[in-house]
Amino acid sequence: METDNLILEHLRAIRRDMARMADDIHGLRIEMSAMRHNMTAMQMVQDRDHGDVTQLKLRVDRIEQRLDLVD
Repeated sequence: METDNLILEHLRAIRRDMARMADDIHGLRIEMSAMRHNMTAMQMVQDRDHGDVTQLKLRVDRIEQRLDLVD
């Protein structure tokens, strides 16, 4: 009988630990999803900035050509 109680006690402890781990995993999934969204937003900003820099480079190249500053 004492052995049965000991086994039940261990099983309950395992169940509590598993529930805590499930909660932790759920929290980690939410954080990972938020990080993915932030990374996507950052990539979009970087892509836009790259396009802006490219346009500025083209404008500077045209200005240099017009002023005969190009070798």
